[in-house]
Amino acid sequence: MVFKNEDTFQTFLDRNQENQFHSLYERAVNLVSSEFGKTYPVIIDGKKIYTSQTVIRTSPTDRRITLGSMQKGNSTHAKKAIRAAMDAFEEWSIIDYKRRVKLFRKIGTILKKRKFELSAWLTFENGKNRYESIADIDEAIDFIMYYSDEMQKNNGFVTRKSGSSNEQNTSIMKPYGVWAIIAPFNFPAAILVGMSAGALITGNTVIIKPASDTPIIGYKIAEIMIEAGVPNGVINFVPGSGEEIGKTIIESKEISGVVFTGSREVGYRLMSESNKTRPRPVIAELGGKNATIVTETANLDMAAEGVAKAAFSFSGQKCSACSRVYVHSNVKSQFLSRLVEKTRKLRVENPKEKDSFVGPVINLDAYNNFKKYSKLASKDGNILTGGSAIRNDKFKYGYYVEPTIVDGLPKHHPLFKKELFVPILCITEYDKFDNAIKMTNESEYGLTSGIYSNKKEEILKFLQDIEAGVVYVNRKKSSTTGAMVGRQSFGGWKDSGTTGKGTGGRYYLTQFMREQSQTIVK
Repeated sequence: MVFKNEDTFQTFLDRNQENQFHSLYERAVNLVSSEFGKTYPVIIDGKKIYTSQTVIRTSPTDRRITLGSMQKGNSTHAKKAIRAAMDAFEEWSIIDYKRRVKLFRKIGTILKKRKFELSAWLTFENGKNRYESIADIDEAIDFIMYYSDEMQKNNGFVTRKSGSSNEQNTSIMKPYGVWAIIAPFNFPAAILVGMSAGALITGNTVIIKPASDTPIIGYKIAEIMIEAGVPNGVINFVPGSGEEIGKTIIESKEISGVVFTGSREVGYRLMSESNKTRPRPVIAELGGKNATIVTETANLDMAAEGVAKAAFSFSGQKCSACSRVYVHSNVKSQFLSRLVEKTRKLRVENPKEKDSFVGPVINLDAYNNFKKYSKLASKDGNILTGGSAIRNDKFKYGYYVEPTIVDGLPKHHPLFKKELFVPILCITEYDKFDNAIKMTNESEYGLTSGIYSNKKEEILKFLQDIEAGVVYVNRKKSSTTGAMVGRQSFGGWKDSGTTGKGTGGRYYLTQFMREQSQTIVK
């Protein structure tokens, strides 16, 4: 059994069918546009519930577009969802894992058939261009298929042990119970599916709390799973206030585990509050302040391309985005010349357009943060390109900003320390390689890191000493982003994660289970 990534756009390119790819996407945009304005309910125990509160969702690409209305759940709904999940757990947890795998392979197949429709929803709801949005759906499919493979390969995580002649010893990994799934806006399909599938395929039941900015795609995915045959109560979908629903979930003793992707501040608060209730697993990915080292021997064209893609794809709104570069002083001017040139060629455009590379940031808070950080960068450093919000007629109804590169900041400036989640890249130089490693590791985060070097000793030292969970060497595709399920497990060290076991990797599923050692004396 060999796992194969979905990789839709590359597949069309390999078949010389790029025009067909664009045609399918644009047809999906028209289909999705015809569905704007619908109302989406809460889902508890298989029932669609319409509440007394509704939130209107507009698009960050153009605030005049009303995508739909999302029913807003509250603490009462969260408690009902927990009860439904508890009731469903007893039967779901003892189903033969092969039946769960078969069901999830069916879900993966449905997602494949609807991938262009779902990617178009992503474009409108969180502002990803067609290439990034189809990759998001691809990754969701990959998680399902990879975790299905892992369950089969590991025999449902049941292992026979050796013992005395009259003993039969077995290690069995069993599900915990009800898991809270708290999803982010930036990968509202891939991460939501990855976290949910990890819990569900191992026999747990779930309460899904989607990001407030991207609830519609979350609803679409939950609906697909339920319609595919996931029993009532196994999946419960409760959008609403993070403060109210999150508080209810965390304070509930019936919640057996929490899986979360988001900011460090929210994650720390969640872990602290969770531990007050009772000991339970918290799987959290908490962001990054990711660096790339460009050495004196680097291929500068490759480095400039990899850094530009890592820093500015999806407007820098990836926890793995490159936001710091340490470049050797002898090649700094050459590198910056290439990097600025490549960055200026990146097209800021409505993400539904074919030539869009940089779309909008997600909301007004992000838009205002960009302006605040750019002003600070201009005050304390030298902006080489970008630095402004885009206010012309074409973009005035969206949250569009320029990819920004800043040089000349003090090496311990707040912009070198804080996770910004907007397209701002900070550059500084180094003279000794040890100093580059040291500056990279001084961050409190440790998610991803990259290096461009043609010197074997530097590469080996980087791989030995760098404090990050995902590292890349001489990668033109992107210096810090773009992990693929089954190829690069994705998880952070230090303040970037709580478990050190990455998604899409061999150790991920076991976090949703606990071991029981069984001995039968004959």
